Amino acid sequence: MTTAVTMTASLPPARRRLVRLMQVLNFGRIEGLAVRRGEPAFDPPPRIVREVKFNGENGPRPESAKDDFLLKAEVCELLAQMEAMGDGVIERIEVKHGLPFKMTIEEDAA
Repeated sequence: MTTAVTMTASLPPARRRLVRLMQVLNFGRIEGLAVRRGEPAFDPPPRIVREVKFNGENGPRPESAKDDFLLKAEVCELLAQMEAMGDGVIERIEVKHGLPFKMTIEEDAA
């Protein structure tokens, strides 16, 4: 599967689920996300940590209500990183404004 896809409706279901999860979360972290053959796996389910900003926008992103929207570069980069990873666990994906901001993975020393 290539990450050249730019619209959410063209994504496989697991990738679309991850994009929707980030859109609904808006601000926070996804922890312990398994990756199998370059695809997000939700069994076991990842841990979701929501940030609540007082006097701020805490609801889902407007895009989460749409059936299809253009993927931002940050999402495409996350999907490419997962493809390159193959199999493993992403310890943490930090989400800001519904987009992946950074991720933490554990690797073996060479």
